[in-house]
Amino acid sequence: MNTQLKKGVLELCILYQLRDKDLYGYEIMKAIKDQFSDVYDGSIYAILRRLNAEGFTRTYKKDSPSGPARKYYRITQTGIDYLNTMIVDWQKMVEGVRKLGIPF
Repeated sequence: MNTQLKKGVLELCILYQLRDKDLYGYEIMKAIKDQFSDVYDGSIYAILRRLNAEGFTRTYKKDSPSGPARKYYRITQTGIDYLNTMIVDWQKMVEGVRKLGIPF
């Protein structure tokens, strides 16, 4: 898959995972890798860092019952707005591809 396309899709998927609950990095990585096994862990963490730097997520530390404190990610209102825009864009793209006759 094209690298830029994959980055955009992964960004969408990561934010979508965070829409209902806060997650720590490993949980996010595991959910994404379950669907995209060819994605490197480092790529997911790079996207998480970028989303955080752009204000779409915030992080906080929370004690873990089985080891050191974990860094949790929470989607911000800006992130929710961005996610909603991305979903609309995705739906338009999928519809356009379908109209061109490419099956899904």
